[in-house]
Amino acid sequence: MGDAIYQLALRGDFDRLQPEVRDYFSLAAGSGTYGIGQGVFDVVGCRQKWLRPLLALTGNEEAFFPEYGEGIPFRIENHAHVDPFGRPALTARREIHFPSGTRLFHDTTSAIAGPTGQPDRLVDHLGRYRRLVTDLEVSVTPEGRLRGVSKASRLFLGPLRIPLPAALDARAYAEQWWDEAEGKHRIQVKVIQPQVGLVLVYAGRFDYRLVLYLPGSAPGTALPRYAEPDRWEERI
Repeated sequence: MGDAIYQLALRGDFDRLQPEVRDYFSLAAGSGTYGIGQGVFDVVGCRQKWLRPLLALTGNEEAFFPEYGEGIPFRIENHAHVDPFGRPALTARREIHFPSGTRLFHDTTSAIAGPTGQPDRLVDHLGRYRRLVTDLEVSVTPEGRLRGVSKASRLFLGPLRIPLPAALDARAYAEQWWDEAEGKHRIQVKVIQPQVGLVLVYAGRFDYRLVLYLPGSAPGTALPRYAEPDRWEERI
């Protein structure tokens, strides 16, 4: 069994995470288990009504969505694996159960080798076609929370690699922690674009557990077929 990708990225700081948060991000390829989280988003989606028709155009990408709601149940699966290009990876598959229907939002975060040749930085490929790619910078707060900030996004459209200029790029700011009083995991994510402001938000609480894979459902360090995207992207 290899190291968890967040452990590779955070190195010694990984041990400063709250124990429950550290356990959550300790899932590694070859462990024979995957994670299931179930909870409720206090808020989720796009608050700006005028922006929702534009987000509806990207709905099939399964990375952004036009709905907005409060008190919305959700489910997440985390699968640690090795991606098709040999990189340690974690795929998160989220089901968000709006009254109008369920939205799927998923991504694969891979650990990329740095100057030393060891995987130590994270790159996130979003959506069912993995066309939107962003660098992910992670750190640990003084309280032991995990904080993540997306950096330098780019689009892969066929053979084209299109870096998004700072004026157009949207950054995601995420924080995850353990709420001792509630006995639950908490998460808060905001996606902000400089020209339009808040594009997407989700914040809520959830329970989390590890589950054994059924025999034959995830051979070795592979990703189960039902959790695979429609397309993989090797480029970063």
